[in-house]
Amino acid sequence: MDIQAHVARVRRDGYTVVEDAIAPVLVDALNAALERLEREHDVKPAMNGFEGHRTVRIYNLLRYGAPFEQVPVHESVLPIVEGVLDSGCLISSLSSIAIDPGETAQPIHADDMVIPLAKPHSPIVCNSMWALSDFTDANGATRLVPGSHLKTNPDYGGRYDTIPAEMKKGSVLIWDGALWHGGGANRTGTRRTGIAMNYCAGFIRQQENQQLGLAPELVRGFAPRLQELIGYGVYQGLIGHIDKKSPAQLLNGGGDFQSIWTRT
Repeated sequence: MDIQAHVARVRRDGYTVVEDAIAPVLVDALNAALERLEREHDVKPAMNGFEGHRTVRIYNLLRYGAPFEQVPVHESVLPIVEGVLDSGCLISSLSSIAIDPGETAQPIHADDMVIPLAKPHSPIVCNSMWALSDFTDANGATRLVPGSHLKTNPDYGGRYDTIPAEMKKGSVLIWDGALWHGGGANRTGTRRTGIAMNYCAGFIRQQENQQLGLAPELVRGFAPRLQELIGYGVYQGLIGHIDKKSPAQLLNGGGDFQSIWTRT
């Protein structure tokens, strides 16, 4: 995988697609886990214009442990995200999006629209969509406006010329959070299933509160890099510290950390 080529495409076009990124065995495990969670928790559509009336979403997936803990640190995705943001990036949100037949297109939007920064600006959000089924124009593949990450925000719900991010099952779409996009309409008779693995820069507040959303005893069993991505690290030795200690030190009862003041 040419990481720099993918990063360059995100910077130029606002997005890239990594074909055949995810091993079939992991795709199958994720699909099975989502089906089980939807059944056990009786998950229903949110019934609003953004989340959809025939779209099933399950949030805070890391709380359920395996196999979802493999998603944020996947070697086919994370290096590209780190190239777009930097290695201090954080998990912003991990959720599933299953678009059922008859769903209409989601309003065109940018994922960083709620952040009050003048545009264009350097990437502060980098998101990804894992295709757990084939994504086609007909079944609701994500709609994109190439190059729009270099523009101001769209008018929410406005009409724009878009292209479908068609990709095979096991592929991953990665985009700059400033890119204009939206879920497509499902005009077929089958469900389109994806996982939205979203990241933000280390100085941006996360969409889902990972620290309160995940039990400490669960997080202690995560790999150190996954703990950092959740937010148990300190950005640039400064942002997120606790009395000049890393949250990971308090979580795990020890560890090495130097604050920015100690380093200088």
